[in-house]
Amino acid sequence: MSGTATTRVALIGDVHANLPALEAVLVHAEMQSARAIWNVGDFLGYGAFPEEVVDLLGRVNAVSIIGNYDLKVLKFPDKDRKWRGSKHPLKWLAFKWAYEQLSPGSLEYLRYLPGEAKLSLNGKEFLLVHGSPASNEEALVPETPGERLAGLSQLARKKYGRGFDGIVFGHSHQPFTRLIGETWFVNTGSVGRPGDGDPRACYALMEVSAGGITVEHFRLEYDLERAAAAIREKGLPEAFAQMVLQGRELEEVLEE
Repeated sequence: MSGTATTRVALIGDVHANLPALEAVLVHAEMQSARAIWNVGDFLGYGAFPEEVVDLLGRVNAVSIIGNYDLKVLKFPDKDRKWRGSKHPLKWLAFKWAYEQLSPGSLEYLRYLPGEAKLSLNGKEFLLVHGSPASNEEALVPETPGERLAGLSQLARKKYGRGFDGIVFGHSHQPFTRLIGETWFVNTGSVGRPGDGDPRACYALMEVSAGGITVEHFRLEYDLERAAAAIREKGLPEAFAQMVLQGRELEEVLEE
């Protein structure tokens, strides 16, 4: 692309099998003239549409990496007996149910996804990770100290032999954008399972040009009742529906 090019990219993650939320985000991103979709993983988990979400993100040619939840679902057949005794029964059920819904093609697709991705756009370099450059289970939140983010930037530089203009991630379900040194840290927030008490779908729109990077987060209304009703219709626990309706994590819902 030319040095004057400006490109908009939709940054998404943590869809967690919530098809109505994903559909709303994709429509909105198209209206914002997003030219690409970068997905930081966790297609699966608690929602009623695991197969449909994997299929849709494949059909729209999203650039995707695998999330920690997706990896656990793929490991379920080997971990079933162990997890039956070590994990909360509802978490065990969520892994089991998601695995059983996936077609052989979707299982194959997920198995071949990378854990990280390096991308170039308009002369800028980006790294996609699920949690952080250090771990796919590290939860980076708005309160994460700048010193930690700076350390992660250096870790990425050491690992790949170059610095990045942007590091894009999810996992914590808490959207934020921070500039640390010369690196933008962007948490996409969760499309399908926000954990901050706001149930609206969340994603980020990034605009990239030779001159710089800008990021805007969006919270979108969508058909919450459809998402919750589908969970109930599939015979899944009411707690899973309440996670969607309330925008809260499972542990918080179970405390009620």
